[in-house]
Amino acid sequence: MRELRPVKVLGAIDPRVAYNGFELPAIGFGTAGLVGNAGVDVIMGALEVGYRLIDSAFMYENEGIVGKAVRQSSVPRQEIIVTSKLPGRHHSYAEARVAIEESVARTGLDYIDLYLIHWPNPSQGSFVQAWQALIDAREAGLVRHIGVSNFLPGHIERLYRATAVMPEVNQIERHPYFQRHEEMEYDNDHGIITQAWCPLGRANEMLKDPDIVAIARKYGVKVGQVVLRWHEQTGDVAIPKASSEDYQRMNLNVDGFTLDEGDMAALSSLDNPQGSCWGFDSRFHEEF
Repeated sequence: MRELRPVKVLGAIDPRVAYNGFELPAIGFGTAGLVGNAGVDVIMGALEVGYRLIDSAFMYENEGIVGKAVRQSSVPRQEIIVTSKLPGRHHSYAEARVAIEESVARTGLDYIDLYLIHWPNPSQGSFVQAWQALIDAREAGLVRHIGVSNFLPGHIERLYRATAVMPEVNQIERHPYFQRHEEMEYDNDHGIITQAWCPLGRANEMLKDPDIVAIARKYGVKVGQVVLRWHEQTGDVAIPKASSEDYQRMNLNVDGFTLDEGDMAALSSLDNPQGSCWGFDSRFHEEF
């Protein structure tokens, strides 16, 4: 059995730079629910506002409109990082390879920048096969970078022991109500960039939290900006969704203030092991 060796010392480099030098911006753009021509317009608008990381998935059924937006945008293709994800029903090696090829074809692009396994689906026991398919797709030039989504440290160790290849990215649910310290520390220790899906939590709850509202008033900013600034200062890559240009700009505009130690302590106190937005547990959840 291969010994799992850390490939990065915590804090040695920026947590948004992977062990091999792959780098992501602090804030990306989520596209779940954006479909059709209206979705193309929203994504093109996000690119024009300044987003350079666009997050999609096979399961979102919008890879085509993401690709169309990228092709029609005035932003040069090489400046855009397009992400997609492999669904659970295609974890066998042969099916995973075809699914990746189909994802690339649907985008109408020559390659996808970052491709992730969406969920480990541990009861199937096939995610190592899927990982090998991603490795080979990277070698073939179909994708540029590879990673996982919703994987726990034990799942990642299985990948490494089987292939000697670490993910460059692990995308997990993460926000002040569900901070995932163990996963974040593991990723940092091994040079894996942590992405945060659902970064604003359940917006109807978190954006009314009195502690976060007080911090927002202190700096004269919106509550969502406080949460995204927390993500930036804790070192993950947040991928919020926003359809309106005003909210897109607001979510990007979080560099004009810095949360002090008291603010960070207040936000740290909000952590709850049962604080998941949807209650999905990577040890058991199956996505098909």
